[in-house]
Amino acid sequence: MSLPRRDFLRYATAAGILTASSRARAGKARPKVVIVGAGYGGAACARYLKLWEPRVEITLIEPNPRFVSCPMSNTVIAGLNDMEDITFPYDSIKAVVDHFVADSVVAIDPGKRSVTTAGGKQFAYDRLILAAGIELRFDQIKGYDAAARKVIKHAWKASPDQTGVLRRQLEAMPDGGVFTMAIPMAPYRCPPAPYERISLVANYLKKAKPRSKIIVLDGNQDIIAKKELFLTAWKKHYGYGTDNSLIDYRPGNVAVAVDVAAMKVTSEFDDVKGDVINLVPPMRAAALTALIGARTGDGGNWCPVDYRSFESTEVPNVHILGDSILSNLSKAAALANNSGKLCAWALSEIFNGRQPDPAPVLTSTCYSASSDHTAFHVATVFRYNPEDKGMDVQPGGGVSSEESEKELVYMRGWARNIWADTLGLPKGYRFTNRF
Repeated sequence: MSLPRRDFLRYATAAGILTASSRARAGKARPKVVIVGAGYGGAACARYLKLWEPRVEITLIEPNPRFVSCPMSNTVIAGLNDMEDITFPYDSIKAVVDHFVADSVVAIDPGKRSVTTAGGKQFAYDRLILAAGIELRFDQIKGYDAAARKVIKHAWKASPDQTGVLRRQLEAMPDGGVFTMAIPMAPYRCPPAPYERISLVANYLKKAKPRSKIIVLDGNQDIIAKKELFLTAWKKHYGYGTDNSLIDYRPGNVAVAVDVAAMKVTSEFDDVKGDVINLVPPMRAAALTALIGARTGDGGNWCPVDYRSFESTEVPNVHILGDSILSNLSKAAALANNSGKLCAWALSEIFNGRQPDPAPVLTSTCYSASSDHTAFHVATVFRYNPEDKGMDVQPGGGVSSEESEKELVYMRGWARNIWADTLGLPKGYRFTNRF
């Protein structure tokens, strides 16, 4: 039985039959690909594109000196890990790409197919990949200006200045103090993450400051991800639903203002003070996508794409990965990682004069910790539907029936695997995370 050329190439590449030299001997001009952002989507795309089409000249532009993981960052806030446990070098990525540029992009010219960095460098491209994440909309919350942001942290882009500072604020909070968290209306990056943060902060307070409590102002009408699992865990571990509950959850409360002098958050219904305030603002696609007119969906907040290649439907030759896209796909690390691979494969086909897979499949797995010894997950499978040009949920996914200690072990393994896969960490890399 003979295989079609497309399938042979896919299987042969996976098996390592097609080497870099055999592809390079094709003698075709080197396509230029510029990737902006070395997060879960951009770094994975760079790695796999170079693996599947080595002749491509890849320029990867990233302003941060090291990779800091948003997944598992809640464990740092809760004192279960340190910042170094979720921080990794870009050494392996730098060794793979042709040019690693430590800079920020300030201008894009889709007509000339070029990008300009803050340092004044210009890079031409045949294909541009924007994997720049999300833009936090501080302007949507009155008083959340630059001065307020020095005190009140969102910690939704993991960094020492955000994640690390919020951890220290919790440590300094007196026993009997109040931790106030405000959650924006969906869509936002990682739907279960606020509820995981509540769980792990409650875990910390229960042990270290048992007279304290958490007040949650949720802009959504209810818990929007893994609801029953979180509620069950809150009742079991933190007394939720009783007079002694550590968690005071208030749905349908959109934060509209903050007063840093009074340490007060104002919603449509409540004025809530906190010794520590964790205010997460609304989000939209990264500002770079607006520069080129790609941010047109959902009132101009998110970017519509062709899911077969993640090419923008608004701007040709520009592909958008990760949290910026307009989609029913979760805004999650696993989706960003897998969409980076799908985009890489599609480009390897395009650069060889072939069409991308007409019905690609994406998967997403997301773990949430509910205490210092339990976790649970949700897994989803999506397939492209050519009729409505969307991604349909397929059989094969599911959600945990209950939290367990075993799932926490799986969560740790999942994190280490996705870090290694995204960044190409060397075999035997010494992970230090203990949670």
